[in-house]
Amino acid sequence: MEDIKHILNLQRDYFQSGKTCSLESRKQALLALQSAVQSREYEILQALYEDLGKGAAEGYMSEVGMVLTEISYMLRHIRSFAKEKRVKTPLVQFPAKSYVKPCPYGTVLIMSPWNYPFLLSMGPLADALAAGNTVILKLGADAAAARAVIAELVKETFPPGLVSVVTGGRRENSRLLEEQFDYIFFTGGKETGRIVLEKAARYLTPVTLELGGKSPCIVDKTANIPLAARRIVFGKFLNAGQTCVAPDYLLVHSSVREKLLSCLRKEIQRQFGKRPLENPLYGKIINEKHFHRLLGLMEGEQIAIGGKCQGSGRIEPTVLTGITLDSPVMQEEIFGPVLPLLEFETLEEAMETVRQYPSPLALYLFTKRKLVKKRITAELSFGGGCINDTVIHLATPHMGFGGVGESGMGAYHGKAGFDTFTHYKSLVDKGTWLDLPFRYSPYTEEKIRMIRRFMK
Repeated sequence: MEDIKHILNLQRDYFQSGKTCSLESRKQALLALQSAVQSREYEILQALYEDLGKGAAEGYMSEVGMVLTEISYMLRHIRSFAKEKRVKTPLVQFPAKSYVKPCPYGTVLIMSPWNYPFLLSMGPLADALAAGNTVILKLGADAAAARAVIAELVKETFPPGLVSVVTGGRRENSRLLEEQFDYIFFTGGKETGRIVLEKAARYLTPVTLELGGKSPCIVDKTANIPLAARRIVFGKFLNAGQTCVAPDYLLVHSSVREKLLSCLRKEIQRQFGKRPLENPLYGKIINEKHFHRLLGLMEGEQIAIGGKCQGSGRIEPTVLTGITLDSPVMQEEIFGPVLPLLEFETLEEAMETVRQYPSPLALYLFTKRKLVKKRITAELSFGGGCINDTVIHLATPHMGFGGVGESGMGAYHGKAGFDTFTHYKSLVDKGTWLDLPFRYSPYTEEKIRMIRRFMK
């Protein structure tokens, strides 16, 4: 506990010194992070391969490259993001200047998971530094190789008063959450997210929660089936399915079911080979506990594609059929390379199935019909998603990424990330050369008429 308290005190002192407030200091922090990532790219990619079996291309595309994109975006836009914004002043407040001043919260806690250990720690870190905060970065207990590289990178790049890393498991999480932070940013599972929110409520600490859920993928009868299969296979089996926005289940119009299954089978072979378990670039499950949980979800189900496993770490890209809403695989977020397929006859039936579950983090729709696009995106609740693709909606700094309801609260990436770690102070700078008297007591009939005239 003393170590955590010591780090927290260091960061509070660092923040209160004003060192993080200037635009130049924020830029220097971002440039230092950018340089550190670029110089350690090989080490980072090696660690991701060791922990999760990610090949260099996947590791760069889904983690390192996205972090560098976020840093570059912040460097290009930080001046405009951090600038005071003049706004209109009501006539009744004349003479005055009104403006909004972006200010950092202070010392923030970022809690990152294991499935994208580099992206989901360094991305929020870049946003928090751009906003002028100090950061305690709590890394997940798994993904040991990536954790070691990140800890070393942070230690060699930043003074501990600006950024510090805390490692460990539930014990360290509990100790951190007993402390008072100015902001908490958490990425992980729902149950831990609830604990974070409960602990934050003790100090009324604002929180962003990036969680998950059962993200549906709807394929209607007008979809381009071969292309849909290619993009579904990419989004679902990226990182061996251990992605919070991966399609969690398929809702397929009965008339295209067989064609989609055939195309999925071909695409799996095309992207991972005839024997995916022999492909050194096909990912692995993070640990034995998670591996056996996935096997339990597959047990007794009808396997249409895949289903084989290797050791205690790899499961073939698998598609299950004959699934109902009562099947075990439909009772929880899968978070692995297992994709259940359900059928529907009408759009209303598909929408009702989605509504059986809490609002998901993502939704994917494959269709050519404008009316279907309009109805699905307007009438169903979900964090974000894609039409005729999967997962790519989060790979941009030009839109915020976040959940809704049980899939999370708040958003980040780009401007949304800067906003998340920023408090916007609303200020009025009142002139002293004139003082309108009608706002002061006692209120005469004439003053009331003046107030009504000015406040229409």
